[in-house]
Amino acid sequence: MQISKNVVCDDGRFDIADQSLIAQSPVFNKDLAPIPFERRKWTSANFAALWAGMACNIPTYMMAAGLIANGMNWWQALLTVLIGNMIVLIPIVLNSHPGAKYGIPFPVFVRASYGVRGSNLPALMRAIVACGWFGINAWIGGQALFTLIKALIPSWTTLMGAPIAGHSPTEWLSFIVFWALNILVIFGGMEFLKKFESLAAPLVFSLAALMVGCLVWQAGGLGSLISERGKYLTVASFLPVFIPSLTAMIGSWSTLSLNMPDFTRFSESQKDQLIGQAAALPLSMTAFTAMGIVSTSVGMILYPHMKLTELWDPVTLVGQFSEPLVVAIAMFTIMLATLSVNVAANLVSPANDLSNIFPRSISFKKGAVITGILALLMQPWQLIADPNAYIFSWLLGYSGGLGAIAGVMIVDYWIIRKRHLDLPGLYLTHGSYWYTNGWNWRAVIATIVGCALAWVGAVVPAMRIFYDYSWFVGLFSAGFLYFLLMRKRSSLSS
Repeated sequence: MQISKNVVCDDGRFDIADQSLIAQSPVFNKDLAPIPFERRKWTSANFAALWAGMACNIPTYMMAAGLIANGMNWWQALLTVLIGNMIVLIPIVLNSHPGAKYGIPFPVFVRASYGVRGSNLPALMRAIVACGWFGINAWIGGQALFTLIKALIPSWTTLMGAPIAGHSPTEWLSFIVFWALNILVIFGGMEFLKKFESLAAPLVFSLAALMVGCLVWQAGGLGSLISERGKYLTVASFLPVFIPSLTAMIGSWSTLSLNMPDFTRFSESQKDQLIGQAAALPLSMTAFTAMGIVSTSVGMILYPHMKLTELWDPVTLVGQFSEPLVVAIAMFTIMLATLSVNVAANLVSPANDLSNIFPRSISFKKGAVITGILALLMQPWQLIADPNAYIFSWLLGYSGGLGAIAGVMIVDYWIIRKRHLDLPGLYLTHGSYWYTNGWNWRAVIATIVGCALAWVGAVVPAMRIFYDYSWFVGLFSAGFLYFLLMRKRSSLSS
């Protein structure tokens, strides 16, 4: 198949000579197509609202509380979260650029580095993680819905009979209802999502701040957790827990560091996406984690009979309230926050990723439904059962693999190609990015090596430090190796 000589189409349009070829291409569909300039309407305010909405979620709340449960004091936990989010902001912004420039989603962008077919490797790795996160948030939202209904109908817990697998049938029903609500929202499309996030973010922040304020007032202070010195009083004792915790914080948004083109493809300009993200991500995450710390601290005063591992879960904490109206408002806030982050962070990307595998048979909406089904199969209620497993296994483990992908993407776009892509070639077989049968084996090898180095410490105790730094190890090792392999390819070609 031949393609035209048009190399750069910054406005998301193809030359007439390319259009017929691309329309017939087996790797093209309308959901993966570039967004034309006139449809790029997201401003810096929209991106700020997106990040504020995604930051205000229960896993964010749990992160700081989990770090404190592991021995940090409040400011050490807050500092860890802040630094982690400032670091992960760098690859987020770097990988956002091609989305805003070319109007393309993440799985199409990685065709440039991994090949038209090879792009399915990073897309699937990203999609699997998203499925896990989607399930976690859907379970949390379902628990909030269950608690809300229980406050209004006291017999709700036993209404449908005895527990199944440790949870009442009404808990399972609440989970499925909230799961379905997520799917319903994404079916509204990206324009509806933009409006939803713009309304949800300020409402969630306001209601969450009000709820924390009420807790502090009821407790008569901030609690002893704020004044505790923590277990790690020296740098030498703090670093061994700080490093894996920092990597886990980075891991929480290492997913979005890959697929932000799914959103920035709708940006009015590079300036809009840059300012909106840089302003909102660190500030929103820091503010909401601070709320989590304060809530956990005052919860120790109000409910001394509860364990710290129970207090770190706001659904369980709010479930202790006796006033039905207060519980209903709190649970509505949690549900709205969870819905906001889950749809944006955990449905958009895998829907595109799965569509990329079979463009002619899986649409964006079908991809969203498949994501939801896979999330159910991953049993999310097990992933968040233990704070140590949640932070030091789930978050820490997958961050290394996503870091390796990010390293390849950044080096390919910013160093190898210097921000120039052949837009039609991304949608054609036997075009600029076909490589060897659609695969760029150099990117695959670099990713495998990066993952191996990042994960080896999990099974080889002597190399545990590699696992503690898994995101950094994956990012730099894969990126550097990819640069060497592509440089050798260029020298052979010349």
